[in-house]
Amino acid sequence: MDILKERILEQASVLSSDVLRLDSILNHQVDPALTMEMGHEFAKRFADEKITKVLTIESSGIPVAFAVAYVLGVPLVFARRKKTLIADPEAYFERVPSFTKGMVTDIMVSKQFLTSEDKVLFIDDIIANGDAARGLIKIIERSGAHLVGMGIVLEKSFQAGSRTLREQGVRVESLVNVTSLNDGQIQFD
Repeated sequence: MDILKERILEQASVLSSDVLRLDSILNHQVDPALTMEMGHEFAKRFADEKITKVLTIESSGIPVAFAVAYVLGVPLVFARRKKTLIADPEAYFERVPSFTKGMVTDIMVSKQFLTSEDKVLFIDDIIANGDAARGLIKIIERSGAHLVGMGIVLEKSFQAGSRTLREQGVRVESLVNVTSLNDGQIQFD
């Protein structure tokens, strides 16, 4: 997606050789038109998969996942990072480290919203080391649902996350692939 690459070059900032700030595009402010374009692109790439649910992790993945679910006409389910007083005690839980948050959190999905009948498309904003993705994939596996693939807005291919998922047989589709952030420069594949 050339428009996404242009927006990243214009608005993102490189914080280190491992961290790219996308606050004005994905992580704090959301451009609805660009987000819907991303949703259409992912829906097109996975059109033949007979998806029944789109799944993401709160919070930054929600806007794009919503756009994909809307275009596909299926429900969006998101894994919560915080347990609430009314949380389903029968939920699937997984403890995952977060690269950008620098901490370990629990993610949970209610068993009510993820079943063995589901064909799931997992959408997320960024993949770095893939720890959160692997945690959510474990939840999908425990539910008996079928993971048809993973759509990532921005893949940091210089980190191991997407590579290890592909090696495990997961179909990973990225809208943009960043190969380096060295010297404060964003390099795309």
